[in-house]
Amino acid sequence: MFSRIWTKPSTKSCSEPMERLQTALQDCDSVVIGAGAGLSTSAGFVYTGERFEKYFSDFAAKYGIKDMYSGGFYPFAMPEEHWSYWSRYIYINRYMDAPKPVYDDLLKLVQDKDYFVITTNVDHCFQKAGFDKKRLFQCSEPCCQETFDNEAMIREMVTRQEDMKVPTELLPICPHCGKPLTMNLRSDNKFVEDEGWHRAAERYENFLRTREGQKNLFLELGVGFNTPVIIKYPFWQMTAKNPNATYACINQGQAMCP
Repeated sequence: MFSRIWTKPSTKSCSEPMERLQTALQDCDSVVIGAGAGLSTSAGFVYTGERFEKYFSDFAAKYGIKDMYSGGFYPFAMPEEHWSYWSRYIYINRYMDAPKPVYDDLLKLVQDKDYFVITTNVDHCFQKAGFDKKRLFQCSEPCCQETFDNEAMIREMVTRQEDMKVPTELLPICPHCGKPLTMNLRSDNKFVEDEGWHRAAERYENFLRTREGQKNLFLELGVGFNTPVIIKYPFWQMTAKNPNATYACINQGQAMCP
């Protein structure tokens, strides 16, 4: 999406934007990728249908949960049930590989370019595909501003859970205050911006500052309007201020700009 002019679908109308995007990618000095949930959906990380039934049919039958996303808000009566659900959710959406090589293909397009990625996704698909961690800002519970690695814990919960409950001794607690731990998601005012978050934010800000005025391509992929102030609105603003910049939005239903 490069303009606000709506045209009827045709071979010509589909090919022209793709050619313009290809040219912009080839000619740009740098590319800033802004990625939202739609990109992971295109890679096969869907939260409904066959994939949901494969991993959560028992939760669907007992609690009437219709999809993975809404299940994350279900008020489970016991923390053992809560973590049975979330351990599965985290395992299949964080530690399993995406079914389709969308992220691998994207890396091939930009690996020889001066690029940076900002994403609200928490599935680590960029890291698993081989994107440089120093060119990635993942912007997406506290007695302290600290987060904890959960892979070993999650794998054990998935392995040992029975009847949609994890053993009580596996419930995660903070090593500092002893209170229950929760997922570090940007859903409320408890999101932890730890040391790694701040280092990545500084690298992103420095990337933008040192390339200001250049032929920048702001490539927005699958970003909706849940948190537009993180990627979408800043991309619009930076493109508007820089006559050399190009903004491209790829989205199945929300491809638009001012």
